[in-house]
Amino acid sequence: MRIAFFSPLPHADRPVSSGIADYSAALLEHLQKYAEVETFAETPTRFDPAAYDHLVYQLGNNPAHGFVYEMALRHPGVVVLHEANLHYLVAHLTLNRGLGEDYWNEVLHNGGSQGEHPDYRIPMLRTILEHSRAALVHSEAVERSLRAHDFTKPVSRIPHGAWIEDDLAPVRKNFRARLGLSDENILFGVFGFLKPYKRIREILRAFRRLLQIQPNVRLLLVGERHPELTLDLPAEARHIEFVPIDEFNGYMAACDAVLNLRHPTVGESSGTLMRAFGMGLAAVVSDNGSFKELPPNVCLKIAVDQEEDEYLFAYMQLLASRSEVRAALGSNAKTWVERECSWPTVAERYAEFLRNYQLDPLPVLPEGNQARYIETHRTRLEKILSITPPGTANDWVLEMGAYMHITPALHARLGYGTVRGSYLGPVGKVEVRTAPLADGETFECRIDHFDAEKDFFPYPSAHFLTVLCCELLEHLQHDPMFMLDQIHRILRPGGHLVITTPNIAALRSAAAVLQGHHPMLFPAYFKPVGELAGEPRHAREYTPDEIRKLFEAAGFEVVHLSTGPFRDEIKPEHAWVEHILDKYMLSREHRGEGIYAVGKKVGPLRERYPAWLYA
Repeated sequence: MRIAFFSPLPHADRPVSSGIADYSAALLEHLQKYAEVETFAETPTRFDPAAYDHLVYQLGNNPAHGFVYEMALRHPGVVVLHEANLHYLVAHLTLNRGLGEDYWNEVLHNGGSQGEHPDYRIPMLRTILEHSRAALVHSEAVERSLRAHDFTKPVSRIPHGAWIEDDLAPVRKNFRARLGLSDENILFGVFGFLKPYKRIREILRAFRRLLQIQPNVRLLLVGERHPELTLDLPAEARHIEFVPIDEFNGYMAACDAVLNLRHPTVGESSGTLMRAFGMGLAAVVSDNGSFKELPPNVCLKIAVDQEEDEYLFAYMQLLASRSEVRAALGSNAKTWVERECSWPTVAERYAEFLRNYQLDPLPVLPEGNQARYIETHRTRLEKILSITPPGTANDWVLEMGAYMHITPALHARLGYGTVRGSYLGPVGKVEVRTAPLADGETFECRIDHFDAEKDFFPYPSAHFLTVLCCELLEHLQHDPMFMLDQIHRILRPGGHLVITTPNIAALRSAAAVLQGHHPMLFPAYFKPVGELAGEPRHAREYTPDEIRKLFEAAGFEVVHLSTGPFRDEIKPEHAWVEHILDKYMLSREHRGEGIYAVGKKVGPLRERYPAWLYA
């Protein structure tokens, strides 16, 4: 397995303002045991994605990840999202380059509105998710955010790795001496980029209160200060700017407890917190975002509410006065990260995910029209597989209009014992097609030829558990309900029909009409030359509501109906159409380019010629 790995990395001559650089360096040390990894810490002059099995992009919300973001858009792969917000990064790539129009287009694409100043609450995830094939996250909080953005591709949660440190007594002694601390001093530490949302002001208020009753406490802040944060420190507190990682770790080892608060949060995990856990340090965190998912016995959690100040003061007083509490929390934290979050464990889970993802039997061929088609339609093909009910070794499935793009996956991924295909052609003609599977086996499928609008389907009644009719309905020119009737006949009671088709009610279609163009996705005629001669063009495209009506007329209950991307390609922005819909109180629902629907056979055919479809 060959991996192209894009991330900022630690540099001996210049500091890198991204904790993800240290994360990547630690991960790579162990990931290279499972795969051949080539790293890219800047934009390569030449890059061939076909030379790798996987492209992995480490993305953080700061300018150090600009080249990673741009490469991920150019060559889609697996994105590792360390938080659910990339607004600062996108602003850097646009506003800081004088590309204001591009920035505001991104804002509109992400559901925002054009204003005088950037609204950094808008996460700016939609574009990168549309150009990604899978995602890795550290927390359920970030995964929820991805799913809320309609990301239906594979997502795996892999915890942030932890640096396990033993025998820290010499380092602790050395750095406490640097700071002029005695054994009686209790040192609290705050580490990382010092931003206002890390509750620095709240920490200083609690620290000043604590000094009144425990003069032996001290506070250390290590990290670059954000321009919007003013530090008014008492004499017992000290701020140290950006330092090399060895000194960073040394100052942390000097601490008795760390404070890692943040609000608001976008689900980000904290590398500094994982370092503290790996050192066996007691910690206080905010009870929100990814921190809410931490085990209850490894740290103290504070709700971000009107009582935050009181709890922060109380917990700092507890840790300052009770060494046994500090020791118990630190021991629990270190035991947990050793078991769940060590770098060898994290690397193994990366490799496992990538191996399984590699087994995804979408047969990406090395060259030719098949490979180009799959690259263009990968999002749609993945979506089809995600909504298709799985089967067993005893179940049959039929893919109508089988091009062998996802046909092998019906067996290898969804578990169907027998996969059949059909295609337009003379009745009685049968061809057998094969495709290699990732496990070295060969998949074989019998494809029957007939006309789905006219010919009796050559299968017994109540035979199939599932029938897929993907990108076929829009080609039918004469009698689509004939096909629905035959599908109903060959399906078992309770069996499922999967239909996907272009959406004539999409934002794209509305924009086309309003600008004087044809609304259909593919209205063109074929030139009567070559192998495309006689190929059925799009005869009629449907709305989501019409698909619902089709299912109901044919005796099916709709169990899934959604719209989404149809092709993996750069699309024009249609936020202006959404503004028109809002102005006239028209629904934004089901405005994606493709319709994805699943129906369950629940009764007999109800209406052979629906009045809305047949004249």
